[in-house]
Amino acid sequence: MTEKSPALRPNWRRALGSAASAGALVVALTALTACGADEPEPETNGVDELPAAEIEERARAAAAEASSVRLSGTVITEAGTFRLDVRLGDEGGVGEVSTEGTTFELLRIGEDLYIKADQAFWESEGIPDELETDPTEKLDSKYVRVVPDDPAYEQLSGFTDKNTLLDGLLTLDGERAIGEEGEIDGSPTIRVEAGGGAGGVIEVALMGTPYPLRLERGGAAGQLTLDDWGEEFSLNEPKEDEIVDYGDALINPDE
Repeated sequence: MTEKSPALRPNWRRALGSAASAGALVVALTALTACGADEPEPETNGVDELPAAEIEERARAAAAEASSVRLSGTVITEAGTFRLDVRLGDEGGVGEVSTEGTTFELLRIGEDLYIKADQAFWESEGIPDELETDPTEKLDSKYVRVVPDDPAYEQLSGFTDKNTLLDGLLTLDGERAIGEEGEIDGSPTIRVEAGGGAGGVIEVALMGTPYPLRLERGGAAGQLTLDDWGEEFSLNEPKEDEIVDYGDALINPDE
C-alpha cells in the first residue's frame, strides 16, 4: 500500500487541540450565562408594596371594572349551602347552582330569567295545591321563564348578577393584615387576611390586573375561585319550543 505523503496526513494533534478549545469555550460561555446573566425577576403589579386594606380596595375595584368572571365554589348562608359554577357578565349570567341535593341551571339575559331543571327537581320543590294537574313532566329539562313579579325572581337573578354577587361575597370582617405569597394556577398571589383569617381571606393576583383569584369567606362560610376575568362568553336565548311560561300560573293560579 502506498503511504500517504506527510502533507495529506490528518493533523490529529491540531484537530484535538481545536476541539478541546471549542469545548472549553462552550463550558466558559455556559458558566458565564449561568453565573453572570441571570434573568431578572419579573416585576409585580405593585400591590405587594401596599397596605393590606389598600390591596383589598384595589382587588374590589378591579373586580367591579371587569367585564366578566367565572365564579365557582361553595357559599354557606342562613338559607342553606349553595354550590355555584356560574359565568357572569354585564348583560347577564349563566351556570349551575346546587343546593340540598338538587341542581338547576340559570340563564339571565338582561331582565329575562330562566331556570332549567329535571323532573326530580320540580317534584322536590312541590306543586301548588291550586294547580289541578302535576306539570312536572312538562317542565322536565325545559327553560322555565321566571317573571319579575315572582318572589323567587330576586333571589335567583342574584346568582346571575355580577356586581350584586361580588359585592356580597368580596367582604372581609376584622383587622386586615398581609399574609403569605402563594400561587393559584401558575399565577403568583398575595393574601389579605381579616381577623387573623377568621374574618375571611382574599388572594389577589400579583401579576397584571390585581384581580381577586380566591376567596375564603369568614366564619367558614364557603370558599370560591374567581377566574376567566374579562373573557367573553355567550348568552344564547333559548328556542321558543324549549321555553315554558310557568311563572304566571304560580303567581296567579286562577287566571
